[in-house]
Amino acid sequence: MTSSYVGSELEIFQHATNWKAYYGRAIKPYVIGDVLEVGAGLGATSRFLCDGRQRSWTCLEPDPELLGQLHERLAAQPLPSPVRTMCGTVDALAADQRFDAILYIDVLEHIEDDVAELERSATRLRQGGHIIVLAPAHQSLYSEFDKAIGHFRRYSKASLLAVAPPVLQLVEAFYLDAVGMAASLANRLLLRAPMPTAGQIVFWDRVLVPVSRVIDPVLARGIGKSVVAIWTLATEPTKRV
Repeated sequence: MTSSYVGSELEIFQHATNWKAYYGRAIKPYVIGDVLEVGAGLGATSRFLCDGRQRSWTCLEPDPELLGQLHERLAAQPLPSPVRTMCGTVDALAADQRFDAILYIDVLEHIEDDVAELERSATRLRQGGHIIVLAPAHQSLYSEFDKAIGHFRRYSKASLLAVAPPVLQLVEAFYLDAVGMAASLANRLLLRAPMPTAGQIVFWDRVLVPVSRVIDPVLARGIGKSVVAIWTLATEPTKRV
């Protein structure tokens, strides 16, 4: 199944290098073996997370136009691990394909039936592998920007954990970017801008994210603009949160 991506922010956010390096350090220990990246977009996330330790990297993207641009970028600057690109969703994978890591980096909030999506992905996970989700946090921060780029929702830690199927066992969950959350709240209440400017993204990435890197551990990663959850296959089905 293919679809057209309604957002226009990918070009702007691909330059948020400090942010990608920050969350990358938090999740990279789990991004090994055969990796599936759902909603790979223009490949900006792949570029930061694929470091050659992976046996293979599969970029899954439902938008044919984005996939074409991704092909061009990978051809011009290949990743250090063997890469495969596919147009479609998890349902497009071969029935016997399994992965050691499945990534949803700023993607799950774009999928209307997130419960069914994680159920499908769980069937593609090898024992000992991990599903890793990073998503925008706090429904109270839902804005015109979220609506414009096709977000169905934002998540709290509790609401994100609640969509995981019983076959998944939680490894860890936490928030990132406390300072960015304050900036998002200010935009929500004061500016109400439908789309951040390139200058605002640069300021957030170069000034606010480095401050969050210091503050987040002090706050025990208990508050932030983004929420991360990591699961593995449970030896016994677990109850929903």
